[in-house]
Amino acid sequence: MGILFVASLVSYQTNAQQFTSFVKQFISVNADTLALIHAKIVDGTGNASKNDQTIIIIKGRIAKAGNSATTTVSQSAKVIDCSGKTIIPGMVMMHEHLFYGESLPPNYLGLEMPISFPRLYFAGGATTIRTAGSTEPQTDLNIKKSIDAGSMPGPDIDVTGPYIEREFLPIPEIQFIKSPGEAEKEVAYWMERGCTSFKVYMNITKDDLKAVITLAHKNNLKVTGHLCSITYREAAELGIDNLEHGFIPSSDFVTGKKVNVCAFGAVTPSLKKLDVNNEAMKDLMKFLIEKKVTLTSTLPVFEPATGREMIPGGGENALALQVKEAVEKTYNGSLGKDSSDAALFKKEMVWEKQFADMGGRLMAGVDPTGNGRTIPGYADRHVLELLVEAGFTFPQAVKICSLNAAEYLGRDKEIGSIAEGKRADLVLINGDPEKEIKAVRNTEIVFKNGVGFDSKKLFESVNGKVGLY
Repeated sequence: MGILFVASLVSYQTNAQQFTSFVKQFISVNADTLALIHAKIVDGTGNASKNDQTIIIIKGRIAKAGNSATTTVSQSAKVIDCSGKTIIPGMVMMHEHLFYGESLPPNYLGLEMPISFPRLYFAGGATTIRTAGSTEPQTDLNIKKSIDAGSMPGPDIDVTGPYIEREFLPIPEIQFIKSPGEAEKEVAYWMERGCTSFKVYMNITKDDLKAVITLAHKNNLKVTGHLCSITYREAAELGIDNLEHGFIPSSDFVTGKKVNVCAFGAVTPSLKKLDVNNEAMKDLMKFLIEKKVTLTSTLPVFEPATGREMIPGGGENALALQVKEAVEKTYNGSLGKDSSDAALFKKEMVWEKQFADMGGRLMAGVDPTGNGRTIPGYADRHVLELLVEAGFTFPQAVKICSLNAAEYLGRDKEIGSIAEGKRADLVLINGDPEKEIKAVRNTEIVFKNGVGFDSKKLFESVNGKVGLY
């Protein structure tokens, strides 16, 4: 099939996106017609990879994807030889805060990173992100606006509203609610201002959750949660769409748990006691699947210290010096002392694989909070490594980080997989992650709407900035 015939079948955007001179410094490829030839393709569907493939992009959309030997390339196309390289869909990552949290005693700091984080996520291959809870929603909305306008480099952003939470943990960034009515008002306020999803937190009541879900669903928006006071089963019964952090926050197994009360400090021990093949856990998985509840895996933020990198996926150069020193001190203090946490981490990997194998929809994110070790971009690529470690094939891991999330967002007609007619959101990787998974760290070009951004330049532009801005 010739390229001219293909073009007649696809509806293309007519106006190329405009970029400021600042953003243009990161663009390495920008052509109306582009041919990526002789690449290995992992298309995001979970199906087997294909070798020696060519992708034709016209005005930001995929016009053709097929075998290089039979795909016609127009003489006017800009051609990039991708021999020895792999292309995956732009990642759709679902727990990507724009603030950096350090649990470094005695303070919890939720510091907004409006400059460094959007670039880091994008450099790591995330072309679409959901913030999954905001401490500065007005800032996140303005960042989204700037990216959409072409004045900042970064991914498309689904801005989640502020945490819906009652007073509990001493987190000064949260405006606590006191009733279901206040929860509803908060959702209405931020929905009107452009937030497109909402997140409930650890100390709400079932009535609070019901109010949030009812209003969000009335407006075709979705609700996720990092829970404690409400069990997973209770939340699923009330109609929650998504649960964060896999099964690690699940309070369903706390003995004697009281209704609407967070048994803080008892959740993790209850899970550590469970056998990895516990039947009650499997029953919970079945119930969540029956209720169509999606889980978000956030393995990097739970990664133990012993036997692991200080910064999961690398990225030490991104940290401001004083922040790096604090993170390193905490990391060194945990070495050899976190065996039970390491065991739970491995157990969580197994549970996520069991859930997916049973038919549950699993998505992924990085959650750059905790003890400061999780750095956007670097951790996003590392998620693929961890999912493979958990037993998923590389194509399955890519699907978790792309099409599954696109389907959840209702955007799978546009993004999430490599298919004719879809947006050309792609990641070009130097090497073959199916042969050596750490090749995922070799991101070269991140394409968004067919415009290629230099991954290395994006990463280097914010070296030493994480923890500052």
